[in-house]
Amino acid sequence: MQARPKDTSKTAVQPISRYRWFVVAVFFIFMLLHQTDRLLIGPLTTRIMATFHISMTQMGAVSTGALIVGAVLYPIWGYWYDRYARSKLLALASFIWGATTWISAVAPTYPLFLVTRASTGIDDSSYPGIYSLVSDYFGPEVRGKIYGVLQLTQPLGYMIGMFLGLMLSGVLGWRGVFYLTGSLGIVLAVAIWFSVKEAPRGKAEPEMAGLEQVGNYRFSWSVARGLFKKRTMLLIFTQGFFGVFPWNAITFWFFAYLQRERHFSDTTVLITMVLAVLVLAAGYPVGGALGDYMFKRTRRGRLIVSGIGVALGTLLFWITLNIPLQDTVTFTVMMCVTALFIPFAAANVTSTIFDITLPEVRSTAYAVESFVESIGAALSPLVVGMIADRFSLKLAFLGICTSAWLLCAVFFAFAAYYVPRDIAVLRAQMRRRADELATGEKR
Repeated sequence: MQARPKDTSKTAVQPISRYRWFVVAVFFIFMLLHQTDRLLIGPLTTRIMATFHISMTQMGAVSTGALIVGAVLYPIWGYWYDRYARSKLLALASFIWGATTWISAVAPTYPLFLVTRASTGIDDSSYPGIYSLVSDYFGPEVRGKIYGVLQLTQPLGYMIGMFLGLMLSGVLGWRGVFYLTGSLGIVLAVAIWFSVKEAPRGKAEPEMAGLEQVGNYRFSWSVARGLFKKRTMLLIFTQGFFGVFPWNAITFWFFAYLQRERHFSDTTVLITMVLAVLVLAAGYPVGGALGDYMFKRTRRGRLIVSGIGVALGTLLFWITLNIPLQDTVTFTVMMCVTALFIPFAAANVTSTIFDITLPEVRSTAYAVESFVESIGAALSPLVVGMIADRFSLKLAFLGICTSAWLLCAVFFAFAAYYVPRDIAVLRAQMRRRADELATGEKR
């Protein structure tokens, strides 16, 4: 595959410095607050339903709307990130987050809230630029750890959302909480615009070590089409369709399950979920670190860790939801044990995508994977709400989550078989580029 340079000039390779950790810190704060805003909808569900006098099916449609908007825009954001400055586009995404959250907070009726909340999905598809830019600051053998740290923001944001939803909403109201998080998005937009610098694409690849300059490559349709010829990538796309469906079901409805079906008080919900989310948060960097460790020993390592984590998480989740209602302590302990394993795949899937794709299409590759995930996940809150209205939330969780995760374990096993050859192809492509650049420097 031939990369298409933007121009004939070359970009100087900047020395690795502490600045890359500053970039990670800025992105961590952005993702943490953004995830808090996204996941607030779960803890605020019962208050919003009471305000608009709506059913669980109608409330499920609120989250589904935002997921659909985000899904549609993933390929567009990915394409933009591979063509233009990722740092500036991320600042724009942060501003959109703040503005749309404010608009949804002022909606006076359910139909308007449904539409305005759906608009918050515009910025939800902005993460491909973050992961792509980070891949140009950190090499492949440590990316799992870095992505694991960044993905801590999802459970930590969920926990902050719990606090804001259960504690501050009684003081500020659910609208006031959205005003707060929306304002933070606008502040962060300014910070990202002026503080985060763009990095040359491919700068951190091991083949570029020792070179003074790297080529300035941008998006190429021929390279992008090549993504769909990689068996590993196709299997990752397929597992993504099923894999995020359970996450959105749990994120949106688990508070309601604890309150409605297990009859937990707000205080018990907070204690139980804080403990579980803290363990869940640990699972992201632990899974990423284990993936890096195994990757150094076998190119299948990341996907082996992913498959084992998903399989164990499925079994433990089934056991946990079947614990008797009166046994609160055992339920909480098993929730924590389950929570450790279910995020093992997250950082490893992201790292694997970048292990097999050229730098100039990494945002697109991640965006396509996220688009496929969103297609599967978009209907999740709505379907769970429909099943819950007719049967129960427990039955919805057991049917949707366990079947989807088991399928993911199977797809990870097949992907682990194919991934070494796809990695070898990328490394050969990067060596050819490095040789061409080295020859040019000698001249």
